[in-house]
Amino acid sequence: MNSPFTPTLLPQTDDGDVTENLCFANAKVVTRDQVFTGAVSVSQGQIVAVEETGDIPVGAMDCKGDFLIPGLVELHTDNLERHIEPRPGVEWPHAAAIVAHDAELASTGITTVFDAMRVGSIVKEGSKGGYSKYARNLASEMLELRAAGALKISHFLHLRAEVCSETLLQELAEFGPDDRVGIVSLMDHTPGQRQFRDISKLKQYVAKKRGMSDAEFEEHVAHLKGLREAHGDAHEAGTVAEAARFGAVLASHDDTTAEQVAVSAGHGIHLAEFPTTVEAAKACHDKDIAVMMGAPNIMRGGSHSNNVSALELAEMDLLDIVSSDYVPAALLQSAFKLASVWKDLPRAIRCVTESPAVAAGLQDRGVIETGKRADLVRIRMVGDTHLIRSVWSNGRRVS
Repeated sequence: MNSPFTPTLLPQTDDGDVTENLCFANAKVVTRDQVFTGAVSVSQGQIVAVEETGDIPVGAMDCKGDFLIPGLVELHTDNLERHIEPRPGVEWPHAAAIVAHDAELASTGITTVFDAMRVGSIVKEGSKGGYSKYARNLASEMLELRAAGALKISHFLHLRAEVCSETLLQELAEFGPDDRVGIVSLMDHTPGQRQFRDISKLKQYVAKKRGMSDAEFEEHVAHLKGLREAHGDAHEAGTVAEAARFGAVLASHDDTTAEQVAVSAGHGIHLAEFPTTVEAAKACHDKDIAVMMGAPNIMRGGSHSNNVSALELAEMDLLDIVSSDYVPAALLQSAFKLASVWKDLPRAIRCVTESPAVAAGLQDRGVIETGKRADLVRIRMVGDTHLIRSVWSNGRRVS
């Protein structure tokens, strides 16, 4: 497969204080391939020793048999957008929203996040279907807070490039290689295909949320189709070029057919977000494209858009990565649910740690082994509930 660009490996260190020395003992350590009772030692934000032992050294933290797993790596979450607009039409101060979002993710065991931000707007005066530009300002505030040491976990940007829009290329042009853009996803929400093959599902989602009448919804659908016809191909080609300029991983979104997957492969894509059919997921694996599905899909037992079940793909060995999508706490919960399906906890944990890290070009995290970043989550079982006791990011306790 010929790729028009090579993703740049992302920066491997973050600002912020790190803890000098820590030792986690008497823990069920979940490594890449096994689970054992052992101890993990940390120094200067890095894992320096992993041992299979029941001993509890003097000064070590007794984990009392709790699980110790790598920090979760989240590639696509709508959670930040939910914080900046908690209700339709209600804007929230960005800095406060970012800090609240950061703290929420830390509390759910996520230690690395690619914050999804839409680029590409529809400027239609008086229309309930329009949406305005926000990504550049939000990204700048995110980077300023990070530089000030105000954030608990590691943040990168995920630009969701909406080809069915008016201003996509202008908005992408405002970003550059220094903006920590790690992922760019090609999004096409044109009604009647991909996620919204069933237009009634789009109506249920959009019309209710924005208070559209039947006539207003029909006008909205027609306008979106017109935008796709007028700008879609140029927006798609331009996004591929801009991802190369950023040195970012390029991802597809909602591939439905083998033909769409073939187009994705031609762009050099190796990460597919939420393919909607078994056909697309199989085609992705045939093209060496990792398949990412949503944790809510796993937890609910199916897609809210009537697309393919993530559990069905898991049972067919067509699932590689899980994203929390719109429920941060679902990421850890989904991993343990997958473990019960596969009867393999390390494999399930890899779907939310090492596999997304590798897909995003991060080689320093996502697994408990010497030399890796000390992103760790301590989990206790209380009945059937997985209770997060503590979270460490870069050797620093953040929850």
